[in-house]
Amino acid sequence: MQTVLVINSKGGSGKTTIASNLASLFAASHLKTALMDYDPQGSSLHWNQLREQGDSPAIHMVDASHFKVGVTRTFQLRIPHNTERVVIDAPAGMCKKILNEMVIKADVIIVPVVPSPIDIHASSEFIYELKLIINACRHNHTIIGVVANRIRAKKALYRPLKHFLDELNIPFVAALADTDNYIRAVESGLGVHELSPQTVRLELSQWLPLVKWLAAHSSVSHRSQSVPLMAGSARG
Repeated sequence: MQTVLVINSKGGSGKTTIASNLASLFAASHLKTALMDYDPQGSSLHWNQLREQGDSPAIHMVDASHFKVGVTRTFQLRIPHNTERVVIDAPAGMCKKILNEMVIKADVIIVPVVPSPIDIHASSEFIYELKLIINACRHNHTIIGVVANRIRAKKALYRPLKHFLDELNIPFVAALADTDNYIRAVESGLGVHELSPQTVRLELSQWLPLVKWLAAHSSVSHRSQSVPLMAGSARG
């Protein structure tokens, strides 16, 4: 099983968009998938409710943002035993206890970063904090990658961040444009990979490096499966 944590302490980085698209990609690729929503806003929960109204491959949903009375935290966060992929949608602000809980679960961490000097500075500090937590609790087993999200600017803005990532040996995995196709998909509880391939050529090409990177870091202790770029049946 591979657990992917999508996280950034800075709000507005598009964490839910990436998390929901990852979950839908895995599910459409015939992988038993669970999606954990740690965000009190419940955007992933709402997205999955829309998804359940259609005939898309099912995703097991876990509301992790609220502590339920009368049950243990372990029971609340349980997932089906045959789950092959878990995606965690993290909130923007979180206490250290919840941050540690999410990081401990993760095999792979994706940090989406928006191309603005303020976001890049804040994200750099957060990535350094993540590295410290990983070193303390997972003995460097967790992999971190950065995704440039909601791209509408020149790549030159990322040079300071790339230099910082190089110093920490963290890869800059992919750059995703801010397009209306993500809005179209979310309105139907879908991911862009489930839309008609003719309409999402740009998005598919931009996701390919991220898909390959995740496949390369899938857990070796379980059955390893590569995730195809065009997963599931295309929709018009």
